[in-house]
Amino acid sequence: MLERGIVVSYETIRRWCGKFGQTYAGALRRRQPRPGDKWHLDEVFIKINGEQKYLWRAVDQDGNVLDILVQNRRDKAAARRFFRRLLTKTRTVPRVIITDKLRSYGAAHREVMLCVEHRQSKYLNNRAENSHQPTRQRERAMKGFRSVGGAQRFLSSFSSISPHFRPRRHLIPAHDYRAEMTVRFAIWEHITGVAGPAVTA
Repeated sequence: MLERGIVVSYETIRRWCGKFGQTYAGALRRRQPRPGDKWHLDEVFIKINGEQKYLWRAVDQDGNVLDILVQNRRDKAAARRFFRRLLTKTRTVPRVIITDKLRSYGAAHREVMLCVEHRQSKYLNNRAENSHQPTRQRERAMKGFRSVGGAQRFLSSFSSISPHFRPRRHLIPAHDYRAEMTVRFAIWEHITGVAGPAVTA
């Protein structure tokens, strides 16, 4: 781009993401199918300006990100807040939730989702554990996040946009992967307003 006289700085990209990221991510989320009935929940620590925070994430059995939330703690109140936010955002109640053995999950589950089956095992929750990997990669590339609000806004958009361009390639043949990516790029062009009606899957 520099060869063609177009100067794009990191600040340009940051402003572009801040202005359009949430809009595009919201449009992609509205195209997603209804969430599955088995939810995997997990939390990991992230450093923001040298302070330890916690990134809570929920995915369904197909690996679709349901929600993320950056919080200061991982106690009962934080887990309860995340549960309630999940139910409000998805407008559905799962059949079962799977978490690690953090006691905060059990305490919040008894208050918010008592009728939902709760399984606690570090071995059953690989789906949520693996969903943190793209976030870790971006965190390293960006040399960390600067603020809680900035991290929340970026990761909310990133968790919707990134999977759109990352179908599980190891599960499908090459020709199906190319066809799927053609559809996904057409959807992206439609959402961003650079093309006509998107191709339907």
